[in-house]
Parts: sequence; structure tokens; C-alpha cells
Amino acid sequence: MKKILLFATMLTAFTANAAEGLPEVTPANVRKYTRICRENIYKLQEGMYRQAGQAMAYPFLTPGSSQYNDVLWDWDSWLCDVALRQILLENGSEKDKEKALDYERGCVLNSLSYGGMDGWIPIWIERDAPSRDVQLSRRDPWKSNMHKPCLAQHAAFITMQSGGDAEWLREQFHFLQAFEDKYMNWHRHKATGLLYWETDEAIGVDTDPSTFYRPDESSGSIFLNCLMYKELLAMEYLAGQLGMPEIARQYRSQAASVKAAVQEHCWDPRDGFFYSVDLNLRPVDKPALDSTGMRKGDFFLHVGGPRNYDCLIQRFSVWSGFLALWSGIASEEQAKEMVERQYRDESSFNCPAGVRTLSPLEKMYNLKASGNPSSWNGPVWIIANYLVFRGLLKYGYEEDARDLARKTIVLLGRDFERFGALHEYYLPENGEPVLNKGFQNWNLLVLNMAAWLEGKPVVEEF
Repeated sequence: MKKILLFATMLTAFTANAAEGLPEVTPANVRKYTRICRENIYKLQEGMYRQAGQAMAYPFLTPGSSQYNDVLWDWDSWLCDVALRQILLENGSEKDKEKALDYERGCVLNSLSYGGMDGWIPIWIERDAPSRDVQLSRRDPWKSNMHKPCLAQHAAFITMQSGGDAEWLREQFHFLQAFEDKYMNWHRHKATGLLYWETDEAIGVDTDPSTFYRPDESSGSIFLNCLMYKELLAMEYLAGQLGMPEIARQYRSQAASVKAAVQEHCWDPRDGFFYSVDLNLRPVDKPALDSTGMRKGDFFLHVGGPRNYDCLIQRFSVWSGFLALWSGIASEEQAKEMVERQYRDESSFNCPAGVRTLSPLEKMYNLKASGNPSSWNGPVWIIANYLVFRGLLKYGYEEDARDLARKTIVLLGRDFERFGALHEYYLPENGEPVLNKGFQNWNLLVLNMAAWLEGKPVVEEF
């Protein structure tokens, strides 16, 4: 009986503790949880490193947790590298930084080792991955997604951290150019100038309703286009560092064209937000005649009023609209509207744990655990918190950025305090972890946020 009562007491205490939700975001708690985050994250540095071998010609970084233990991932390796550099800045020696460089460069060089003049590069590479030729024999590279456009951004970040030295990239730079050309030539909608996903598979923000379960080649994703804009600017920088000014100018011009396309087609003045767009429209064709000169089909009824628009805005309140701030695509006036009307709205994106990945005002809002695909239909992901934070800073909204940084620190510090580890994503209201204990990856960017909050040196992505 005593054991039963003791268990009931412990269960009641745990339930009450869980129901408490997030601790109050006070200066004392922010200091406390900043310390807890640093103490735990500083121990994780070496755990990111993986050695060369099998499919990996170079050592590389892995995002952590058992699900991502020995795999090179595209945007994951880039963003956990930004966090790694913050760790090294705060708690690393010069020898530590020199050691890390091989693993950082290896992320890019391993991906480029799977490259070719057709431009295709896989989204992830496993230790025992088959050769490039074998992988291409199993898929149509022109009709499937590939590495997200963040490879040049990762290379540019590493180069900037190395004082501008891009020589390590020179021998493989032609494969990087082919990769960018493939996006611009083969995955770009001619009428709008927007990039689109080939399918809804492995897009990074897996269940984004503007792409998930949508027809192939139909999603002019704001997420994809903001990444591509920054990617082309990174290519301009890298080409300049390698002494190729003419090529640099071409990438600058392409970046400007993507920015103009996003401004023209993705900005919605009604809502004051950037959205993805639907490209899945019937073509505007001349009426067809059969062999007798008679009209074929009923499309003739369209000729009196042909379509005069090339896409339709998808008014789904998805967090990635804020990437127009992070990337620098938004104008000052647009940024003001986005912050005042969208970011600060607590019935929509703004929540106690940070930024909801999908507004609860959307019918698709769903907080249930989901893996492969992971759920981006409302749960808080730390990468969303971080990139929105960076966008707010870029346009001078420091108080909003400060509030978001504090929320993120308390959220993750509390996770470390309770479970000794971080998780993949969290409930928006009370910060409860949803799944995948041990997930590190871009969660470690909380250090970069904390450093800014304290006025200390901060490592920033390209």
C-alpha cells in the first residue's frame, strides 16, 4: 500500500510539473537557462564529428540523435555548422577550430563528390550509399528533388570563417556551378521566374501544405525561393573569392531576377505576407483544329478571355513566409507589415515557445507526432525560431528578436533540465517535447541567440 501511495504521489507531482508548462521568461530564468544550455551544448562538439570512409571521401558533420547518427544531410549540416562555430568561438582553442575545418569542408566536398555536369546532388548521403551512377539508375534526376539550395551558402560560410580563402573549393567549383544551373534551368517556372519543387518529398519542411500532397511541379515555394536567392548571392561571393568576376556578375543578376519574381508573385498586400504560389494552371493555348478545320474540344470557350496571370497565391499561413526577412527580399515597408500584422499576432504565429510553423487558424493545424515526414503543421521547430529571429534583426526589430531569443533559451534550457537532452520539435503553448530525444542539429543555434542577447560576439550564417 505504501508503494502504491508513493507511486501515486510521484505521478501526481510529475503530472503537475508537466502541466506547469514553460517557466516564466524572467531575466533570472533567462540567465539560468542560458547557463544550462551552454553547459550541455559545450559537451556536444565532438559528437558532431564523423570520419571519412565508404561513401564519404571526407570527414563530415552529423546533426545528432540516433535517427541522424551517421548521415550527411543538406541544410542540417550547414546550420549545425553555424552553431558549431559559435561553440568554438565561446569554448574552443585555435587547435579546436583548425580541427573542425576538415569536417566543415568535408560536408560540402562529400556532396560535390556526388556531383556531375548534369548538376544533380543527393539530399543526403548515407555511409553505405551506392555510387552516383547507381543512384541515378533508380530515379529520374529531372523529375525528383535534390540537395536544397544551401550548398553554396555553406561553402561561403566556411570561406568567410577562414578569412575569405576559397581555394579548398576551386577544383570542385564547376560541380557547384552545375548544381546551381540545374535549379535555374530545369526547376524554374518560365512564366513567373519562380523555382518549384519537383515533388513533395524531402523538401525540408516536410508537411508544408503549400507543397505536401500537391501535384508535382506545382509549388512555387516561398521557402525554396528565399533559399535560392541567398544561394545565388553566395555563388557571387565565392566566384569573386576565386577571381572570377564575370561569373560573379552573372550570379548577382540571377539573384536579382529571383528576388523580383518573389516580389511580383509571392507578396500579398491584402494580408501583408509572403506566400507560396500555385503554378498548376491550365496552359493558355491557341484553339486546336481537327483535320476538317473544325474546333477540337471545348477549350475554344477560353479564347475570349485568356488567363492573364501566371500563378495563384496560396494563402496558407506558413512560417516560411518570414524567410523573406531572413533573406533580405522584403522591403522595409513589407517588413513592417509582416512584423506588425503577422509575427506579433498571438492567435497565429506568435506563441509561448516561439514561432508556430503553421497558424492554428489554418484547418491543417496538427500537433501530433509525425516522423518521415516530420510535422511542420504547427509545432515549434528551433530552426524556425532562429531564422525568424535573424530576419527580425536584419530589419531592426530588436525588441521582437529579444523576446524570441528569450523564449527559445527558456524552452531549450528547460528541456535540458528535465530530460538531459533536446528534442526535434515542441508544442507551441507549453513547450512539451514531441519526439526524437537527443536531436541536436540546428537546436544548438540557441547559443548564437544567447550571445546576441548578451552583447557578445555572434557567428552568423552567410
